[in-house]
Amino acid sequence: MSSSVASFTANHHIMLLSCADAVRLSGANSSGGRRVKLRLTPPRAALVEARPQQVPAIRDVAGNSNVTRQTLQVGPSSRDRADDMQSEARAMTRAADASVYSPDLLSNKYGSRPIKVLRRALQIFNGLGSFALKVWLDQLNGELDRKMRLRAIELRQTFTRLGPTFVKIGQGLSTRPDLCPPEYLEELSELQDALPTFPDAQAFSCIERELGRPLETVYSSISPSPIAAASLGQVYKAQLKYSGQVVAVKVQRPGIEEAIGLDFYLIRGVGILINKYVDIISSDIVALIDEFARRVYQELNYVQEGQNARRFKKLYADKEDVLVPDIFWDYTSGKVLTMEWVEGVKLNEQEAIERQGLKVLDLVNTGIQCSLRQLLEYGYFHADPHPGNLLATPEGKLAFLDFGMMSETPEEARFAIIGHVVHMVNRDYEAMARDYYALDFLSPNVDVSPIVPALRDFFDDALNSTVSELNFKTLVDGLGAVLYQYPFNVPAYYALILRSLTVLEGLALYADPKFKVLAASYPYFAKRLLTDPNPYLRDALIELLFKDGKFRWSRLENLLVQGKKDRDFSAKDALQPVLKLLLGPDGKELRDLVIKEAIRVSEAIILGSAIESFNSVPGPMRTFVFNGNASGPFTISAAEQQSLMELRAQVIKIWGLLQSSENFDPNLLQPILQVLQEPEARSIGGRVVGGISQRLAARLLQQVLRAPETTAAA
Repeated sequence: MSSSVASFTANHHIMLLSCADAVRLSGANSSGGRRVKLRLTPPRAALVEARPQQVPAIRDVAGNSNVTRQTLQVGPSSRDRADDMQSEARAMTRAADASVYSPDLLSNKYGSRPIKVLRRALQIFNGLGSFALKVWLDQLNGELDRKMRLRAIELRQTFTRLGPTFVKIGQGLSTRPDLCPPEYLEELSELQDALPTFPDAQAFSCIERELGRPLETVYSSISPSPIAAASLGQVYKAQLKYSGQVVAVKVQRPGIEEAIGLDFYLIRGVGILINKYVDIISSDIVALIDEFARRVYQELNYVQEGQNARRFKKLYADKEDVLVPDIFWDYTSGKVLTMEWVEGVKLNEQEAIERQGLKVLDLVNTGIQCSLRQLLEYGYFHADPHPGNLLATPEGKLAFLDFGMMSETPEEARFAIIGHVVHMVNRDYEAMARDYYALDFLSPNVDVSPIVPALRDFFDDALNSTVSELNFKTLVDGLGAVLYQYPFNVPAYYALILRSLTVLEGLALYADPKFKVLAASYPYFAKRLLTDPNPYLRDALIELLFKDGKFRWSRLENLLVQGKKDRDFSAKDALQPVLKLLLGPDGKELRDLVIKEAIRVSEAIILGSAIESFNSVPGPMRTFVFNGNASGPFTISAAEQQSLMELRAQVIKIWGLLQSSENFDPNLLQPILQVLQEPEARSIGGRVVGGISQRLAARLLQQVLRAPETTAAA
């Protein structure tokens, strides 16, 4: 069949299906909303692996027939982009009345409902008031520290009893080391947002109401009960009627907007009182509540979640080992979300993963690298990174799920974080403290000098070994203790990414107790330092490589060794940013250092090669070859000779590392050679050659002047 005939046939078939839909829809309406009985598929045991609100990502499932599959394909890879945009626009129209967080609207709404407000306030006061009373008594009795773990457990249980809003608040507090001591952070991080399900009839009615069509016209089958339930909604597994695609259908819990709105109205009122009367809390509690409420309200708009998923997929799913689900806009609205289904196992189910022949550590490493890219490259990242939102697929991919809560990292902070790591490696605690300005942890008027000793006390103990061997949870807990003692205001993006990496390290520790997330992160940091042209990172690299006017070749070697472990490392890009800085108008100080080091390296290579050749000459011939001087052409002490040979060996090793890169080609050096041909570079070359000549001439003159003394002594 020709392409034009095939196209006509496909379009004609789609038109017939659309007409059939219209007939069914009008028929259903005229019959008083009579529902056709569906064939419901019982959920298999494997389906329980999905978590609430994690709408999976997918494997291609066979459709009802080849013709149908060809005529109504729905994935973005096979759907025309224009049609996809139209479908998305229709979904946005269906979600036009989605609620948006507004403190003023909530105040107007609940200010006129005093009885309802009072009833809920008493419930909250009964739960949190009894907890606060116990903490107060602990403080009076001097038992606050001893009972802190017990109270943290009680707070977690109280949040769970109070319902969805407080479960979300507890999860949010678990990422805020500036607000909670470590014991509370650990307990609250265990909060699970799985709640009892709501009736299936209500869920199915919501789907029909939101999509504007009977259930049987959308699905050929749907699970009779949810395969997962969360605080905001529950998930069903279904099969689309015409494409046969297996999907996850997420349906919002009825009345959730009302419950959450009332809770945030009350909580914000408490926040206003705290800001006004509680001096020991330096953070703006109302601002934190408003920010968190906005995020939760965004989760209530499932079209927004679908758009988040699309953006995340575009940025991060280009890696072969990362899987991100796609959205079916025709079956999505403000309260119903339809996504591709993925068969997979939660990342914390190690035995199930290993039964599939997969390695947990490989998947965790994938998660770490993707998290670093989210935080430090594009700045758009998954803000709810608990283990249930990460699935291991049978193909060995890591699937990211549930995109209701996302966050962004400011561009300045992305580079400041890498610089912070460099300062930690160098144990430059003054610079670390100043980094907190760029990271927006501290306002510019805060004096960081009192913070420096606290950082030094913690990191000098923690960094007894190398940074790569440091346990990330230990680092976060220790840094959190410092943040808790001083007037820090930890931005949400930073707290959330710390939580993400801590969760990943925790998962890995089950498989390998010696696993260190910082060691797994090093290749990424090394690659960025070696290849990124950003001025901040160029300065950080120079700061790492030079100390007291000397070049630290071991640091460069380590960066290259680690950087090569990153899949995106390019030998072509390595060190080019530094070369450009070297030849730029701001590189005078660096040029002086480089010229000095280049002379030292050149001398090491020349003399080292001469020494190596000299040592290869048979002993009896040395005196004859070198005119009676058995020590060779230059008088060099054993210690200096060893130093020269070590430097020469290190430089040769580093060159070997560049050559052994997978994408290394001599032609890769051409851009560097072009840079070195610039006038400033030729000037540097002349100064290096002159410096080497002077050093060698001085050594030769020293040898000549010493020769008569040696002869006389003989």
